Amino acid sequence: MALQESILTAENLILGYHKGRISKKVAENISFSLEKGKLTCLLGPNGVGKSTLIKTIMGQLPPLGGKIQLNGKGIQQIGTKEISKKIAVVLTEKINSGTLTVRQLVELGRIPHTGWLGKLSEKDQFKVNYAIQATNIQYLADTLLSELSDGQLQKAMIARALAQDGEILILDEPTAHLDLVNRFEIMHLLRKIAKEERKAVLVVTHDLEIAIETADEFWLMQCGLPLVTGLPEDLIIRQEIDVLLPNDKLTFDKISGKVQTLNESKVMAIKGPNPMNKWLALALKKSNISPLSEDTILEIKESPFSIDLKDKNTFQSFSSIDALLVFLKKNRE
Repeated sequence: MALQESILTAENLILGYHKGRISKKVAENISFSLEKGKLTCLLGPNGVGKSTLIKTIMGQLPPLGGKIQLNGKGIQQIGTKEISKKIAVVLTEKINSGTLTVRQLVELGRIPHTGWLGKLSEKDQFKVNYAIQATNIQYLADTLLSELSDGQLQKAMIARALAQDGEILILDEPTAHLDLVNRFEIMHLLRKIAKEERKAVLVVTHDLEIAIETADEFWLMQCGLPLVTGLPEDLIIRQEIDVLLPNDKLTFDKISGKVQTLNESKVMAIKGPNPMNKWLALALKKSNISPLSEDTILEIKESPFSIDLKDKNTFQSFSSIDALLVFLKKNRE
């Protein structure tokens, strides 16, 4: 097992920007350690300062206070060219693809090492080829960017960042606008890159479900609160994940690993095997249906599937959850 190796650290950062003589503070109490070989997910509501944090990491915005160091050296002491060799970024903005092919896009990742007019060396070509192979897009190498799907384009952008060969890879909402399959593929690809390439991968995302499945560490930002960091599972157990849920209408369910709405209706007793009872309970919760009486019991049977409803005055059998819901709603009218 590889030893933990911090490459980017921050202590008591105050994030913000200067507007004339006025300093506008966006967030404070930001401390973290970004480690090689880990996929870290940064989560928080819009407007909390995630983009400001990324710009500060990139050296584009000086912190208003505290310190941030890359390999033990202050970010503001490192030149832009050197930072671009160490940190690769994939942003959400659509690129003006023109007539570029996938390979030509990936080759742009070598610019920090060659300059805009630099000719690619044998080493540069090796890095480009390796990045294309690592992201499994060899079959797309000669395809125009304008012909790619959103998922394919995102993989090409990741390959460009990988060809840059920095120690840190930062991605701003890489799964936004992607379908379910591509969202999982992209996040698992980033986890693979972190592990196999020993990169420190930082992903800004709102996709809590996939982040829980793939991330080694969470950074949780909430307005006016210190940055919360740690293993996702630890944050869930300690209920620190709730910092993402600022109102009392939502709750994080530790069993399902999902955010749910609070339901004040009484829970109906359900007997039966998992996972069938889980899906029945979810359907009842969404429909906000209470028991017919305190004695109401639902019993699920398999082969063939059926649901028996029992209480003092009723015994009814249903062949589907939908049929049960129709009956219960009708009896509430």
